[in-house]
Amino acid sequence: MATTQPDGTQTPLIDASVHIFFGSNKDLRQNFMREPFKSRGFPDYEMDWYGAPGGEYATGTEGPDGQYPGSDPDLAAKHLFTDRGVDVAILHPMTRGIMPDRHLGTAIAAAHNEMLVTRWLEHPEHGERFRGTIRVNPDDVTGALREIEKYRDHPRVVQIGVPLQSRELYGKPQYWPLWEAATEANLPVSVHIEVGAGVQFAPTPSGVPRTYENYVSFMALNYLYHLMNLIVEGVFEKMPALRFVWADGAADLLTPFMWRMDCFGRPHLEQTPWAPRMPSDYLPGHTYFVQGAMDGPGDADFAGEWHSFTGKDDMVMYGSSYPHWQLNEPSAPAAFSAEQRDKLLWRNAAELYGIQIGAGVGAQQ
Repeated sequence: MATTQPDGTQTPLIDASVHIFFGSNKDLRQNFMREPFKSRGFPDYEMDWYGAPGGEYATGTEGPDGQYPGSDPDLAAKHLFTDRGVDVAILHPMTRGIMPDRHLGTAIAAAHNEMLVTRWLEHPEHGERFRGTIRVNPDDVTGALREIEKYRDHPRVVQIGVPLQSRELYGKPQYWPLWEAATEANLPVSVHIEVGAGVQFAPTPSGVPRTYENYVSFMALNYLYHLMNLIVEGVFEKMPALRFVWADGAADLLTPFMWRMDCFGRPHLEQTPWAPRMPSDYLPGHTYFVQGAMDGPGDADFAGEWHSFTGKDDMVMYGSSYPHWQLNEPSAPAAFSAEQRDKLLWRNAAELYGIQIGAGVGAQQ
């Protein structure tokens, strides 16, 4: 299978951001939650403050009996593999953010993982073309380590997922056992904006925005705060094999922020002896982004040059955000070179997740 580009060229395609859901809240509670958590209160998927004005999901992504969009594996497989030419889809279950009760948060994550594996990764017809992100609760490191241990050897689990909206920056030492476990299991850490908002701070450092447009424009900055903190806390120096995937955009923000960080970091490296290199030196091999339609300069003449700055050529992966409204198209700006296009659409993801496209999509690691 391949996707056809505007110039007629055919390329493989890995969709690095496909969001999956339960068919309903009843489905989650009755089929995957257990007491004492099954009857507890937690927000549903729609309980966030910034829904897209035109509707959150693309038309036709609901299940055949009205199930929540992105909850039916057969329908998603048709849309992704048949209609859009995707070879392999990286699934990211959307959970409910950080709960006030860390045990409840872990139980919700565990239910999503069970759903991911049993309904999608082990699907009798489409499972070999799905790869999965197991969700863990960073507020409960013990519970998170238990989930990693449970699924780390599953051949189609390729990363762990944590919410962007956290109580602390992810470079802080309380999270280190989680990152160490991810490294030991050879699983990247994927960070994504969460739905069904739980306990979280204002989306911006200056307070709460009023509109969806304001929220979407600002929210991606939080990836940079996490990334810069991981660098200055020396996490990548301490864990050379650790990889983070910023899975909901912001690659276009990387270059100016890293230029500033290098500028201010150069004369002050003595303040961080645990991270002795220039900040940008910690990007290669540690930092990846999923590219959305709203990121970067689009089809401008300088798009390829801009994409090459700060090593983004090797960091950015295509993701459709299926079944969300933007449903990004699998193409690269016309100014990209053939190598840049291939890295964006499949090669970077294939290398990161160990997917052997040439040997058949069922081969993994």
